[in-house]
Amino acid sequence: MELGLVGLGRMGGNMRERLRRAGHTVVGYDRNPEVSDVGSLKELVERLSAPRAVWVMVPAGEPTRATVKELGELLDEGDIVIDGGNSKFTDDRVHADILAEHGVGYVDCGVSGGIWGLEVGYGLMAGGDKQHVERLMPIFDALRPEGPREEGFVHAGGVGAGHYAKMVHNGIEYGLMQAYGEGYELLAASGIVEDIHGTLKAWSRGTVVRSWLLDLLVRALEQDPALAEIEGYVEDSGEGRWTVEESIRNSVPAPVITAALFARFESRQDDSPAMKAVAALRNQFGGHAVKAAEAGPTSGAGDTRA
Repeated sequence: MELGLVGLGRMGGNMRERLRRAGHTVVGYDRNPEVSDVGSLKELVERLSAPRAVWVMVPAGEPTRATVKELGELLDEGDIVIDGGNSKFTDDRVHADILAEHGVGYVDCGVSGGIWGLEVGYGLMAGGDKQHVERLMPIFDALRPEGPREEGFVHAGGVGAGHYAKMVHNGIEYGLMQAYGEGYELLAASGIVEDIHGTLKAWSRGTVVRSWLLDLLVRALEQDPALAEIEGYVEDSGEGRWTVEESIRNSVPAPVITAALFARFESRQDDSPAMKAVAALRNQFGGHAVKAAEAGPTSGAGDTRA
């Protein structure tokens, strides 16, 4: 299948490579000419055969809105645009309406996998019309992890459902990372546990708290045993905030996710071992930038999303 891919950053570039390995034809566009296959969105559209499918992986907000508007002017009736970035779910209906004026379909797709997705696949949560999602299944199947489709892909509902599902996913992620970070700090403060790394590693099989995030924390401690090179300063992408806002709007208690979000706010005021662990986890699974202790920011190698 042919696909246009707009945005070839840390995640988009890996997605292009994974799709090509699966035998799909991918034409990529990025403002960085060193990684781009074409010089403009117009050239990208011209290189694709109708009916076209174009996947957008650019920052949420105005960059995505501007890209959707431009694609609406360039594409033809029957084409489809997929927004795989971290757009707020309320933006999806706006984007769908913009494209509908040109007869172009729209699918929103939450994507999880960070810098590891190239090799292990991406968890995908799609929203949109059934016929649009079914048409794109060869692409979704190539991107998702190997194994049963339902364990790595879901058509969550209509327009906006994919990004809503990803928002809640990231909210849960906030809570999980905070719990691991606090557990790490307690082990370090106890004066009783001498092998903190070994203790966490021992939890990675057979225990109810085993998870990929735990594996990544173990990996981070192998690279920096005291997390001395990382400042306990943790950013948030916005999705944790949106999750809390939705919990309030729907009168759903979400104390763990809310506390995890507020802990990130607190991390920007005082350094703490727990937030060092959370910062290390974000860098491990997504390549998010971390702030070096008593130094400026250092960049990771992956894409963002938590």
